[in-house]
Amino acid sequence: MPNRLANETSPYLLQHANNPVDWHPWGPEALARSQAEQKPIFLSIGYSACHWCHVMEHESFENTLIAAALNDKFINIKVDREERPDLDQIYMNAVQLITGRGGWPMSVFLTPDLQPFFGGTYWPPDARMGMPGFDQVIAAVDDAWRNRREQAIEQAGELTRHLQQIGHTDTAAGQLAPELLGHAVAKLEQVFDFTNGGFGQAPKFPHSMDLQLLMRVWFRARRDGVLDMVKLNLDKMARGGIYDHLAGGFARYTVDARWLVPHFEKMLYDNALLTGAYLDGYLITRDEAYARVVRESLDYILGYMTDERGGFHSTEDADSEGEEGKFYVWTPAEIKEILGDERADRFCYVYDVTEAGNFEGHNILNLPKTIAQCASLRGWDLNELQDELAESRAALLAVRDRRVRPGKDDKILVSWNSLMIDSMARAAGILGDAKYLDAARAAAEFILNEMRRDDGRLLHSWRTGEAKFDAYLDDYSYLINAFVSLYEASFDERWIDEAVTLADLILAHFPDTSAGGFFFTADDHEQLIARNKDMHDSSVPSGNAMSATALLRLGKLTGRNDYLEAARGALESAIGIMRQSPTAAGQMLIAADMFFGPVNEVAIVCAGDEDVSRIAHDLCRRYIPNRVVAARTPDAVNRSTHLDPLFEGKPAGDGSVNVFVCENFACQAPVSGTEQIEALWNELANS
Repeated sequence: MPNRLANETSPYLLQHANNPVDWHPWGPEALARSQAEQKPIFLSIGYSACHWCHVMEHESFENTLIAAALNDKFINIKVDREERPDLDQIYMNAVQLITGRGGWPMSVFLTPDLQPFFGGTYWPPDARMGMPGFDQVIAAVDDAWRNRREQAIEQAGELTRHLQQIGHTDTAAGQLAPELLGHAVAKLEQVFDFTNGGFGQAPKFPHSMDLQLLMRVWFRARRDGVLDMVKLNLDKMARGGIYDHLAGGFARYTVDARWLVPHFEKMLYDNALLTGAYLDGYLITRDEAYARVVRESLDYILGYMTDERGGFHSTEDADSEGEEGKFYVWTPAEIKEILGDERADRFCYVYDVTEAGNFEGHNILNLPKTIAQCASLRGWDLNELQDELAESRAALLAVRDRRVRPGKDDKILVSWNSLMIDSMARAAGILGDAKYLDAARAAAEFILNEMRRDDGRLLHSWRTGEAKFDAYLDDYSYLINAFVSLYEASFDERWIDEAVTLADLILAHFPDTSAGGFFFTADDHEQLIARNKDMHDSSVPSGNAMSATALLRLGKLTGRNDYLEAARGALESAIGIMRQSPTAAGQMLIAADMFFGPVNEVAIVCAGDEDVSRIAHDLCRRYIPNRVVAARTPDAVNRSTHLDPLFEGKPAGDGSVNVFVCENFACQAPVSGTEQIEALWNELANS
């Protein structure tokens, strides 16, 4: 019989709807039952693309004996971490304090007052590999609750007090000064893998924000060694197995140090952040391989991860047909059957496909050598080889698409969608492809139409026609940033109005007025045991860091000093983290780089739309990280009064266009004429 999860919309929760465990979703019914029966809560948190979550479900939650013990002794609650990151943050912090490590599935035991007293991650059903069995854990926790309850409650209270202090940083940690950037680069150099690219060893995760920080530092100081790190990292990822060489897009991470064997799940946020990093790499180096990665990755999102109503889906699983990676791997025989012997031999040579295999007897496509190196070594014509490989990849993709696909989590999250809207909007201008702007605009319209309450507040998650959960700081801050990028890609001033509305909501409901920065949840959010301040980057930028970034961009465009001061407060509250843990503060350091300036406020005043498009496109194809740009024509629709201060006193002049470059709204003399404007853009890009 289905349990209570059958009424949920989360694909992860629905995966557990037929477990014999008497699961509850997090909510009043479960919490009240725990209080009434004075039973502790077993809280299990995971997500749909999590491989070990699937393993624990099959081993333990489908086990009738384990389920009977859980049902008898606990109130069992299952949470999708992507729907409830507020709960995930609190109780992951608890697990890390208890065990010294974290991960998913997360398994936590709570008092009826929701305070954690024991926890961990994956446990096998019975003892093995040095881990206790889940049956032993259940028995031990039950024994502690029945026979040593006062001690358990006291331990839970002490742990909760620690949780309530996390994120409340030392405001006297030093000065907000540019030397923080140099200190961060030195730390990144210490952990950088100068052989394979990336930071640290196995498992190896993309560090998009750190790469973008390094590119900003290169721009500021022109240190070639810093740029060499970035190029090595981008090259190795694009050639590795972490990249899908047939459909585009990146997997979550690799289990090895050389980017070969991925954990095959594909997340929307990784692909949004990585396309942003590759766009910046392309602007600096003009390496067309980086532009190709961006196009292929965004086309993967458009082809496989876009809802018919416009939003972007969340994840594709690692597993299909019960095996991790089965969908993605190949044998030489499979490739020969599709391509024929001659083409297959060339393809297998280039993409490292052998009889022995590079992954459990099968092959993950990757490029140990560049295509150009392969052509040179074998005496093949490079252009002919590239054309042939493109045809071969398309043929293999067509066959792969007929395989049983991994499961997909098709819920739509404001925060992750906003990251992709930002990358799509930027790519439209940089690559000159309007389909990406259309996709960004459609996703933004979907959020505004389907994921807002009647009072204008955002809702976090949408699936099957239902939006739910009050939005978090990252939803608001990521979306503000995305709206600014949408504006700069289209100059539709409506997006500035929407960004200002959201920024005002952040300032009204999220600030920490005593210590600066912002709480993860609003002041009227469900009351939990702690109100977190999200200060450290994880796989996505911290809410505080993105708030600082977005408010700086919006403040520079609108002249709103309250936005700039709020951004300063967030930066000052994170000085200690930027100094002590710069590898967990990449986005905050990006915001700091913009705060240190100088920031070019570019106002383009044109007599016609054609001039706007051409001139703005020329600008956005240059790497100028600390700049905002606005453009207006005399007949512009959707005019925003919020942009009036930037355009005030700036006429188009006798010619068709005037360009004004300002800093803190103090402007240089206008520049007009095609050659003069191009010279100005070059000057900004090389200053």
